[in-house]
Amino acid sequence: MSWFLNFYRSAIGKKTVMALTGIVLFGWITAHMLGNLKLYLGAVHFNEYAHWLREMGAPAVPNEALLWISRVVLLISVALHIHATVTLTMMNRKARPEGYKGKKYVAASYASRTMRWGGLLILLFIIYHLLHLTWGTVHPNFSPTDPYHNVVSGLQVGWVALFYIVAQIALGLHLYHGLWSLFQSLGWNHPRFNKWRRSFATAFAILIVAGNLSFPIAILLGAVK
Repeated sequence: MSWFLNFYRSAIGKKTVMALTGIVLFGWITAHMLGNLKLYLGAVHFNEYAHWLREMGAPAVPNEALLWISRVVLLISVALHIHATVTLTMMNRKARPEGYKGKKYVAASYASRTMRWGGLLILLFIIYHLLHLTWGTVHPNFSPTDPYHNVVSGLQVGWVALFYIVAQIALGLHLYHGLWSLFQSLGWNHPRFNKWRRSFATAFAILIVAGNLSFPIAILLGAVK
């Protein structure tokens, strides 16, 4: 364990942890978006999918066991990702107390600000999303047995749908910059790969954002009822 802590204290270690946890988070985001596409198949299919998530692995494992394991892994990944990001930013500031000058400073600080504030917005969205559609704490019409109803009725509220839309745009920017940095952190930063990295990061971010934006928009337009 001590070798990991020593490695994690270094900038390379923090970048590696950010990259590896980023892979976990990117995978979960993709699976979450693809699963939510069942919203377009109607209440029966969507609710069956939500029920299946709770019964994954049964009867080999107890109901909700795999779901809670995935939640714990996700929570640990989020915590490590945030901690590595914050501590790496602090290390960089100490190493360059006067910051960058001129055009390079503007470009670097813009990307950094986008990741920091975008990450904060995404974190707030995750908390609200859990309170809204997982636990129903802030959902006035929440039904423990009808996830489809929860999603549709919840996103019919204008300001809630707007918050979801803004958060997904922030997520897209975060995904694009995060994927680009991920390949660099893992050493896949040869100039000949730059075009491929940029194309992949762009396509992935657009795919996820388009899928997630379609849900509140379709509900607001009445295409999903």
